Amino acid sequence: MPLIKSIGPYEFRFYSRGEANEPPHIHVRRGRLEAKFWLGSPIRLARPGRFRQHELNDILQLVEYHQQEFLEAWHDYFE
Repeated sequence: MPLIKSIGPYEFRFYSRGEANEPPHIHVRRGRLEAKFWLGSPIRLARPGRFRQHELNDILQLVEYHQQEFLEAWHDYFE
């Protein structure tokens, strides 16, 4: 599971196996919590995990800000 970026307590990753057939997305982990965001336009929450809504809103802002970087990492890895 390649680590793309760490910001504060969050790790932004994708799984290296079985994800090439899915649209670009990023997994966000904090400890044992994990959410998944689709990186298309607009960015959408695919799976909230057990994060609380206010924290998901904060994470969404980070994903939006770094969307291009995450998309480039996705395409570099899977293509």
